[in-house]
Amino acid sequence: MTRSTTERLLKWLQDAYTMEQEAETMLKAMAGRLEHYPELRGRIEAHVAETRQQSERLETCIRGLDGSIPVARGMLADAMAAMHAAGNSMMSDEVAKGLGISYAFEHMEIASYRALVVAAREAGREDVAAVCAQILQEEEAMADWLLQHQESVILAFLARETTEGVTAKR
Repeated sequence: MTRSTTERLLKWLQDAYTMEQEAETMLKAMAGRLEHYPELRGRIEAHVAETRQQSERLETCIRGLDGSIPVARGMLADAMAAMHAAGNSMMSDEVAKGLGISYAFEHMEIASYRALVVAAREAGREDVAAVCAQILQEEEAMADWLLQHQESVILAFLARETTEGVTAKR
């Protein structure tokens, strides 16, 4: 069976919507556990709000292509993200690993939105390409922020870990 570019675009938009649902769940869990890293927590909370807006924009694009929101996949993504977050919470270096996981996830999102921009343009949907390009910029900004602040977060973690009576984990 062949699939039109518009059908593929819709499928990828639905996948991106599910990805954003998963991201929101993971980010909220991480931010909710961060106690001693206020700058990181603040940036993650800001990205949670951004992620919600991205989901809303994707939903508009999906509906504009006469598609439906993938509810079952969204619930599965939420469950997987919650299990992932629970596993991370058990690590003694949760903040350090969480930073790396978040950076990797941002790059998966970046690759997805790059593909969406190309597919939307190929399908003649500049409106969808513009939405995806905006989201792409937001994801790139988050990845850049994480990279730029990795050293300071890791140094803060190490300083807390080597100080008697101080919790580094969160």
